[in-house]
Amino acid sequence: QVQLVESGGGSVQAGGSLRLSCAVSAYTYSPNCMGWFRQVSGKKREGVAGICSGSGTTDYADSVKGRFTISRDNAKNTLDLQMNSLKPEDTAMYYCAATVYRLGLTHLLRDNLYSHWGQGTQVTVSS
Repeated sequence: QVQLVESGGGSVQAGGSLRLSCAVSAYTYSPNCMGWFRQVSGKKREGVAGICSGSGTTDYADSVKGRFTISRDNAKNTLDLQMNSLKPEDTAMYYCAATVYRLGLTHLLRDNLYSHWGQGTQVTVSS
């Protein structure tokens, strides 16, 4: 059993920054890979960034490369997403996710490979 709780969402103007954090409580296993996903109401959920322990593999959606940075602190049991140069199109509900699988680079942003999800935190970017 893994519980995930996101925080750090909010409203910001275009060009601003936000830092999302996900508190991880792992009772039965420690997730090998974790990711951030986002969803706009009525649209399909999309992978934003993913990271795997051990290998240190990371991947980002093309739309956020160079602006977002994912990081994981195993000692503190947190997963963070630093979001810079935010754009109105980044507006969405952001979800933290975890999986026991050791995902390869091409699978890190596939939401169907993640088994545990947080409740989400809203990010709103105004122009």
